Amino acid sequence: MLNKQDNPSRKQNQPSPTPPESQPIPWGALMILVIGAFMAILDSSIVNVALPRFMTLFGSSADEIQWILTGYMLTSGVVVPITGYLGDRFGNKRMYIWSVAAFTLGSMLCGLAWSTQSLTVFRVIQAVGGGMIIPVSMAMIYRIIPRAKIGLALGIWGIAAIMAPAVGPTLGGYLVDHYSWHWIFTINIPIGIVAIMLSMVYLEETPVQKNLKPDLIGILLSSAGCFALLLALSEGQDKGWTSQYIVTLLIFSGFALCLFVLWELQIPNPLIDIRLLKNPVLSASLLATCITTIGLFSAVFLIPIYAQNLLGYTPMETGLLMMPMALVTGIMMPISGKLFDKFGAFWLGIIGMSLVVGVTYYLHTLSLDTSYHHLQAILSLRAVGLGLATMPLTTAGMNTVPRFLVGRASALNNTVRQISGSMGIAYLTYVMLQRQAYHTVILNESVSVTSPVAPLAQAQIKAFLVGNGINGEAALQGSYSIISGLLARQSFMNALSDTFVVSAVIIAFVLPLMFLLSKKRVEEERIRQQARYAHIQVGDGS
Repeated sequence: MLNKQDNPSRKQNQPSPTPPESQPIPWGALMILVIGAFMAILDSSIVNVALPRFMTLFGSSADEIQWILTGYMLTSGVVVPITGYLGDRFGNKRMYIWSVAAFTLGSMLCGLAWSTQSLTVFRVIQAVGGGMIIPVSMAMIYRIIPRAKIGLALGIWGIAAIMAPAVGPTLGGYLVDHYSWHWIFTINIPIGIVAIMLSMVYLEETPVQKNLKPDLIGILLSSAGCFALLLALSEGQDKGWTSQYIVTLLIFSGFALCLFVLWELQIPNPLIDIRLLKNPVLSASLLATCITTIGLFSAVFLIPIYAQNLLGYTPMETGLLMMPMALVTGIMMPISGKLFDKFGAFWLGIIGMSLVVGVTYYLHTLSLDTSYHHLQAILSLRAVGLGLATMPLTTAGMNTVPRFLVGRASALNNTVRQISGSMGIAYLTYVMLQRQAYHTVILNESVSVTSPVAPLAQAQIKAFLVGNGINGEAALQGSYSIISGLLARQSFMNALSDTFVVSAVIIAFVLPLMFLLSKKRVEEERIRQQARYAHIQVGDGS
């Protein structure tokens, strides 16, 4: 049991000794883990740009084609919570190889898909592997890297998590435009095969708890609760947040997850050890990760909408617009990891997230005339802050977890990240559409027959249309249509500006949490947790 009582299964399978602090980072093993993580995250974003092509090719509606994304998201969200148990029961090396193999097999089948339905099914297979790769690889890093060097290692591993979403649309657009949609899937096959072969040779197996019994009720409750919650968040805007369908899903997910928490607190070998949340540093780290994830998506989600719908950029141009942001973040991640090992998370978090808050608020000044390079510069500056703060916030909490529990903690961390990402997108979409409706009403009221400007603008537009050969009633209706389009465009712009302000306010809530993640607090809590679990971690100096 994960408390003061003995646990026979863990006594029989004692963890391996902690890597000595003087031990060098095993760069080969780390790079193998980075490859898998990058491949899995890349594929979750690379498919987006191919959706219009799938609609044309398979003759599918927007609702049908959306399940190609939704099915992947739901499946990966369901499998993440069980990765901690699977890693402990079968070994993280074995689970990493299995997850990469499942992802590779799913990619091959996706490349052979002949309809929307077949592609959706194959994406589910792909998501089983893709969902497990991230938490399993994170758990392995904590097993093979000395604590004193974990920041640098996670900074390098974190490049995949930050750069892949930005590289995905650009690479996907290039492959679809210049080759074939099949390539967005089949490109994973040789990479996956190489990753599997290298894993077999270079990765070392982590301790295996052969007598660890599966928490079947926990698996059922967590799967049902996460599935219902993620489905509600993904379809809430389309179905309506007050619709019976969405309300039922939310109530069911809340009920299932409450039962899951109560059940996990009662059993000796829980699927996710809820007692870990008694650790104040880990709890603060998880909350900070949740808020930071919403902050990340405020740009990754809103900027492409702004660039394509309002500025008229193509998906390829949008991908290139965001590429410098990804590169800057990728450069900053190892730097912040090295600084974290030396100074801790406090100052990195304060400086980095303050910069993110400030630049996110500045984004509300974007207009319909903002230049391409100016937007690139703003996003790159914001990326400096994200690169400084993102990984230290997660690492600070994970560093207080005993080494034999990092698999469960990694599963918990990635579950929080998955749900918060979906919640962030859902809430920001809701705010954007509500503010668009508000600004549409305000602008329509300001442009009326009593306005001194509106009739003059309408007359000028009508004269322009007449000068181009459009006469009579057609010119009149055309002028009204153009004015209506301009109003809709400006109301959308104003709504995006308001959404960036809301996003900045949300991100600002992470700043007080930094005081719980100072280097001194992290070290004190690590020692406290080490003493708490000392009776079941013989041979594990973590």
